[in-house]
Parts: sequence; structure tokens; C-alpha cells
Amino acid sequence: MLALSAAASATLLQGSTAWAQPPAATVHGHVTNPAGAALKSGDVKLTTDKGAEKDRTYKFDFTVDANGDYKGANVTPGDYLMVVMADGKTIDFQQVTLKAGQDATVDFDMTRAEYMKSMSPEDRAKLEEYKKKNASITADNAKIANINKTLAQARADEKNGKADDAVKALSELTQQKPDEPVLWASLGEAQLASADAAAAAAKAAKTSPTDPAIVQKYSDSAASYQKAIDLNANAKKPSPENLAAAYLNEGQALAKSGKLTEAATAYENSAKTLPSSAGSAYNNEAAIFFNAGKLDEAGAAADKAIQADPKRPDPYYIKGQSLIPKATLDPKTNKFILPPGCLEAYQEYLELAPTGKFAPEVKDLLNNLGQPVKNTFKAGKK
Repeated sequence: MLALSAAASATLLQGSTAWAQPPAATVHGHVTNPAGAALKSGDVKLTTDKGAEKDRTYKFDFTVDANGDYKGANVTPGDYLMVVMADGKTIDFQQVTLKAGQDATVDFDMTRAEYMKSMSPEDRAKLEEYKKKNASITADNAKIANINKTLAQARADEKNGKADDAVKALSELTQQKPDEPVLWASLGEAQLASADAAAAAAKAAKTSPTDPAIVQKYSDSAASYQKAIDLNANAKKPSPENLAAAYLNEGQALAKSGKLTEAATAYENSAKTLPSSAGSAYNNEAAIFFNAGKLDEAGAAADKAIQADPKRPDPYYIKGQSLIPKATLDPKTNKFILPPGCLEAYQEYLELAPTGKFAPEVKDLLNNLGQPVKNTFKAGKK
């Protein structure tokens, strides 16, 4: 009997050591600060100490991420005080009971009335001030998002031949945010496209492209570009690139409205603002004077374009064309004498653009004048 009792006792002891531990719990949740936004950083800690805060030890510590979320696993079931801490201070807490195998959701919402009442008057005043400021920022961000959306649509309309729709939308944007230079420059671009479309339609209908209504469209475009220029120039950090581009486009609008002197000034300002792009500005200046038949002014602008960018072919053509009327006929040889620089300008144009759109004209001209045409141009040179 004693042997049997001992065996039974041994069996019972072995059975008691094999008992399974209760499964651990997991806990997760979201932490909302008093302003109603996610807590960006902090910790959620668990303790069974109910004594003074300075004497507590925490058994579990879970990090709050940038979205205000936290998650913890392998938590021993039991009753806990869960504490939210940020910058080393307790900012919220609650009592919870975690059961074996439970996946508990425990959120902390500091916008609740109970929490708000517990705040000091100073903290409540700071919170209200923060809410006001945050509301203003949120409203501004929404306004900017709407402006960007409208701006993108306006540019798409302009690209798809709906320049008038773009002008309307951008005009409204400049009223919403009148101190933004990019909006005025975009409006000027849309107005210029609208004016070009109207001028093309007039030519197709065999009516005057200089109709006052069309000229006004170009003038409106120039005015919008000037507004962009003024705002950019007075900004804390002016953009030379944007400023030069606005001057360049303003020059185009002014030229098409018939204001050649003002257009030339705009091109000069563009060149001075961004010397690296001066060749383009002076080339445009030379072109508007050449197209208007003002050859002396065209030649002078072409010289500046050549100096700024010697590898641009068109200014050489304009320079040659501005000088060719000054050729004289030698009564003894009955041959034309070209003015200084004219032949060289034509030759350089052919050197840079041997297959350019003006190349056949230049070659025929030189042949008719009995002047040499180079045959050593570099193939493929642009």
C-alpha cells in the first residue's frame, strides 16, 4: 500500500508541473491629443503600482508612432494602470483589465469632457490659441490645394485650345491671392494665348489682326506680366529666372500690341536680370524690330544677341538683312559693294545653320551679288 501511495504521489506531482501558463494578452490603440490631432510621439506604459507616480515601476512600455498608434504583445493578464507619457510627463491614464489571450483595444482621447475639465486655465487658454492657429493653417492649406488644382486645370485648358476658359479661372485666382506672382504670370500666359488665337482667327477670316479688341488682349497680357514682375521684384527672395521669363513674355505681348519701344525695354530688362539667357532676349528684340522694318534698331539688337550667344544663327541673318539695303553699286565694275560686316554675317549664318530655313535665301542672295559662298560648312552643325 505504501508503494502504491508513493507512486500515486509521484504521478500527481508530475501532473502538477505540466500545467500550462495562461496565454498572454496583446493591447493596441490610438492616442489623440487635446487639440484633436494624433499624438506624434510618446509612450504607453503599464504598471500594477498604484502608489505615487515617482515610485512606480512599469512592466511594459510601448512606443507611440507618428500616426498616434501603439501596439504591445506578450502582456501578462491582470489589472493595470495604463499611462500615456510624453516628454517625461504623464499626460493621460486609465485603469484596464487585460484577460488571458485577449487582443484589447485601448484608445486615449484627450478631447473628452472629463479631460478638458482637469486642465488648468493656463493650459486651456494655450489649447484654444493653438486651435485657432491650427484652424487658420488648415484653411490656408485647403485654399492653396484648391488654387493648385485650378491652376493645373487652367494650364490644361490653355494647352487644349481653351485659353479663354483659362483666363477666366486664373483671373479669379488672382483675386483670391493677389500677392502671388506665379498666378499673375500664368494669367499673362493664358491672355497671350487667347490673343494669339484671336489674331489667328482674324487672319483666317481675312479681317484685321490689329483689331482694338485683339490689341486689348495683348495689352492685358502685358499688364499681368508686369504685375508678376513687380511682385517678384519686391519679394524677400526674388527669382531671377522667373523675373527674366516674365520680362521676356511681357516683351512679346507688348510687341504684338504694337508697342515696340516698350517691348525692347522689356527684352533689355530680361537680359540684364539673367545674363545667361541674354542671347534669347536680344534675339527677340532684334526680331521684333526686323519684322517692323526698323532695320537700324534690328541690327543693333542683333549685335547684342551675337555678343551674348555667338552660336545662335538667327541674329547673324538679321544683321545681314539689316545691312544689305546699304549696299552700293560700283559704277566702274558694276558690282555691289556690301557694307562692313554684312558678308561676314551671312557667311556665319551659313556656317552655323547650313540647312537652316534662311540658308537657300542667303545662298541665292550671295550668288546674285557675285559674293563667295563657303562650301566648307560642317555637316550637321546646328
